[in-house]
Order: sequence, then structure tokens, then C-alpha cells
Amino acid sequence: MAGIMDTVEMPKLSENQKSFAGIPEAIFLEEIDSFMAKPENEENCEKVLQRLDEQHSKYRFMAFNLEARRRKLKSQIPDLQRSLEMIDVLRKETEERETQFMLSDQVYIKTIVPPTDTVCLWLGANVMLEYPLDEAEILLKQNMTSAIANLKTVEHDQDFLRDQITTTEVNMARVYNWGVKKRQAAGKNAATNNSS
Repeated sequence: MAGIMDTVEMPKLSENQKSFAGIPEAIFLEEIDSFMAKPENEENCEKVLQRLDEQHSKYRFMAFNLEARRRKLKSQIPDLQRSLEMIDVLRKETEERETQFMLSDQVYIKTIVPPTDTVCLWLGANVMLEYPLDEAEILLKQNMTSAIANLKTVEHDQDFLRDQITTTEVNMARVYNWGVKKRQAAGKNAATNNSS
């Protein structure tokens, strides 16, 4: 399976796109004094922190969704691999074979399986279709390629999102520290004015 994962290439991003999911990029606040001097931010550290916290929460929500999608894809790939292996087994069968089928969790039934040139595949949404072995293999390989490519794009987006979360957290700390310094300076000015 590792070999298959290495051969599938990740789709390319367009020139101005940094993530597949359209995750907005967090801008690092290099000049905190000039940023806070803007009319919409001036003298209102709490509102800026609130906006950054909302952005941080959105990033965390996106991270949660991407992780759920990654887990689903990670479990889907081995299932597809096992299905492809089963098609190989069915192709090689020339005689009846005794096997077990799972009826429900931990309930199996023994049965005799004759040689076959078709297989039934679950397509999802309680839909199962019968395919010739060759067509089933083609479909499963397409699904495997798609799942691996999707996994790579999700992992890319997770890496990008981690950077955005870190940038936002650093911005929050810098704005908070700016507010503390501003309050300390205001307190010193008030103390010197009262002593005069």
C-alpha cells in the first residue's frame, strides 16, 4: 500500500491558492504599533483580541473537520486494499471453497462459495451492485487513487492550517502584550500627573 500512496500525485494548487479547502491565510502582524494605530483598531485592544479569537475559533473548527475527514480516509484506504486483494483471491479460485461471512458484529456463518467471475460491491447509501471482477478492480483502483489523493490534500491543508493557528496565536499574544504596555504607560502617566 505504501507503494501505491507514493505513486499517486497530489493535485496542483492554482497560483494564488495556498490550500485546497480555501482556508484564509492569517496575516502576521509585524508592526504591532502601526496595526493598532489604524482607525478601526486604535485604543481598542479588546475588540482586536475578540476578532483574533473568532478567527482562531474558526481555524480550530476547520482543524477538527479536517482531522475527521483524514481519519475517514485513513480507514477507507485499507478497506479498498483488502477488497482489491479479495478480487485477486476470487480470480485464482477454481474450486468451491468453504468460508465464513459476517452477518453482524461477531456473528459469522459458514458457507460454500463456488468459483465466480462477479463480485458485489457496497457503493454507499445502502447501495450494492454486482460487477464483473475486471470492472470491480478498475472501480476499486479508481476509488483508491481518489482516496489517496484526497488524503494528501487533507494533510496539506492540515499543515497549512497549523501554521495559520500558530500565526493567529502569536498575533493574539502580541496584541495582548501591546495592550498591557499601553495600560502600564497610561498608569505611569496618571501617577506622574497626580504627583505634580
